[in-house]
Amino acid sequence: MSAESAENEVVDLCRDLIRIDTSNYGNNEGPGERAAAEYVAEKLAEVGLEPQIFESRPGRASTVARIAGEDPSRPALLIHGHTDVVPANADDWTHHPFSGEIADGCVWGRGAVDMKDMDAMTLAVVRDRLRTGRKPPRDVVLAFLADEEAGGVYGARHLVDNHADLFEGVTEAIGEVGGFSFTVNENLRLYLVETAQKGMHWMRLTVDGTAGHGSMTNNDNAITELCEAVARLGRHKFPVRVTKTVRSFLDELSDALGIELDPENMEETLTRLGGIAKIIGATLQNTAAPTQLGAGYKVNVIPGQATAHVDGRFLPGHEEEFLADLDRLLGPRVKREDVHADKALETTFDGALVDAMQSSLRAEDPIAHAVPYMLSGGTDAKSFDDLGIRCFGFAPLKLPPELDFAGMFHGVDERVPVDGLQFGVRVLDRFLDQA
Repeated sequence: MSAESAENEVVDLCRDLIRIDTSNYGNNEGPGERAAAEYVAEKLAEVGLEPQIFESRPGRASTVARIAGEDPSRPALLIHGHTDVVPANADDWTHHPFSGEIADGCVWGRGAVDMKDMDAMTLAVVRDRLRTGRKPPRDVVLAFLADEEAGGVYGARHLVDNHADLFEGVTEAIGEVGGFSFTVNENLRLYLVETAQKGMHWMRLTVDGTAGHGSMTNNDNAITELCEAVARLGRHKFPVRVTKTVRSFLDELSDALGIELDPENMEETLTRLGGIAKIIGATLQNTAAPTQLGAGYKVNVIPGQATAHVDGRFLPGHEEEFLADLDRLLGPRVKREDVHADKALETTFDGALVDAMQSSLRAEDPIAHAVPYMLSGGTDAKSFDDLGIRCFGFAPLKLPPELDFAGMFHGVDERVPVDGLQFGVRVLDRFLDQA
């Protein structure tokens, strides 16, 4: 790396991106991503690229650029990240969520791990390589995307549906929520690479009842009917279903811990996983989390309708089972409709790209061992999969064992270690040499 290296630049890039408020409230509410798209485009143009900004609607902007590789006959690689973030209430935070402050060895702020850290690492590595004339072995497409936090409709989905030519020749991709470390002991650190993710059904539930005066008896109260259904759903324990990816992860973990793991009895196992337990635990079964309730306009009026919203996630291969369970639990009075739905993904953990991940991690961390895992949420990979692109989550971070990494996602006091960012750029730089 050059004197003005990726390691030296990545922290400032991350802080700059965090200071650009790109909060996504859904329904096109919020500041949008235009300012971040322009910032990224400027940084790429400074080193000789010709980035393009695509606006799906006013303010909802994504930036795309292509780097020519040494061998243009080879299939291209996509590196994608999103620039939008979920909202944050500054009063709840130790340091202001849009300050990009450095404290306790970390960069703090909304997006520090989801995912302006990876955006910054990508920018830093690319800028350093282009300044020093180091082409990647094959073409690399860079995509910094809008709207991932609301399903990607105005970002990745818009580009795939309307500008698929941008991704001509791309066969593989890396993106968020993978490549982070889990320290098993002093001799072994697992790095979880995302090879699968659950599908989603964000849904609205509606019950119609009989409106009336709050002082009178009413056996057809929409709120009562809906709340009973939502409670049944929220308390339901869906059956454990061990997919290929989860089985591979459990086998690797079993070897690492030196114990036999029973997928049907994971409580003890999850206690050993620290900050990643929340992610892994949710990949053992379908889930349906009630998130919003709405009804009524006055305390003495029984409303004629009540609504709720539910975040539903299903395992690869288990969508039909999930929907059948939902309808059984909700009952005939509840109308269910999707607000946003998308598929589950699963690929195998093999091939030259996986080998490049393994070797680049091990070169920077001798006790590193990459393992496949399933993400409990979803990413823009769902859109790129429609183009036949094989997608992985690989945003490498070496983390201190005590950091609650899963809790950083959409949580209060989101932060990323400075040395984790610098580790990430070293790994990504090596990875690009071998990818």
